[in-house]
Amino acid sequence: MKPINWMCAAAVVVTLVTGCSKSEPQGQSETIKPKAKLRLAFVSNNAADFWTIARAGCEKAVAELPGVTMEFRLPSDATAATQKRIVEDLLAKGVDGIAISPIDPANQTLLLNGVAKQALLITQDSDAPQSDRACYLGTDNMAAGRQAGELIRQALPQGGKIVIFVGNTAAQNAHDRLEGIKEAIQGTNIQIVDVRTDDTDAVRAKANALDTMVKYPDVVCLVGLWNYNGPAILNAVRDAGKIGQIKIVCFDEDAETLAGIKDGAISATVVQQPYQFGYQAIQLMNKVLNGDKTVIPASKKIIVPTLAIDKSNVDEFSANLKKLRGK
Repeated sequence: MKPINWMCAAAVVVTLVTGCSKSEPQGQSETIKPKAKLRLAFVSNNAADFWTIARAGCEKAVAELPGVTMEFRLPSDATAATQKRIVEDLLAKGVDGIAISPIDPANQTLLLNGVAKQALLITQDSDAPQSDRACYLGTDNMAAGRQAGELIRQALPQGGKIVIFVGNTAAQNAHDRLEGIKEAIQGTNIQIVDVRTDDTDAVRAKANALDTMVKYPDVVCLVGLWNYNGPAILNAVRDAGKIGQIKIVCFDEDAETLAGIKDGAISATVVQQPYQFGYQAIQLMNKVLNGDKTVIPASKKIIVPTLAIDKSNVDEFSANLKKLRGK
């Protein structure tokens, strides 16, 4: 795997923040005096450490924007009902814009449409394409799924049975990642024998992995689609004494996941850039609410690229991650 080109990645990010395919012709946007004060909010879909990095991005953007305040909210139990209460509380406080990662987009469309009538609404991390959101900002999860599928193929050149783990298959990002994996392994000897959900409960996620190794003794690879799934799978495989026997491919940059890659227990992970989710979401809402709608592409999607991390580049990635976290 080639070293990470951070300069190139930064250039992509700058391009995305300052403007993609314009939804209005250049030159037609007016210079509008910034509002004296904007109240913005960023709402996650769970309380995983993944969002700590997104919070750092939000805080960096707020520090650059005088007059902007931000509330960062994490649903404690990762349910649509809890997320609904958070959103209603934010609207009651009079926020001007909300960036949200919908937990169950199909069943949250009415809620999201109601939010869009009262504040600027963008989705981040996981989309709700049927809603009235102004824009989606985050990963192309189909592409990320295909990337994970390629990593699975590399880990299993002879093929074999795999099981996939995720919090909730109703979330758009989970659905798209799974479809991307299926597309990437089509025509190979790799077979998905089960998809296990855990409602973002890390204890249940580990129990699912342990049960899987009993139920499918010939399974050769366990795949985690959400941040905490990687560590849960790793700990289950370690407890079962099968490190090295069962391959692990996962998503995101949890510290245990990166340590597992470094010591060879995990083959690879597909990482997003949650720092950019936070940073770009605040910057985007600020610009739109101050009258510049040209920052929203005609596609209403701003894609933040993913990276494949394995033993060859995990040290470089980890060092950069510490800088983003201010450590």
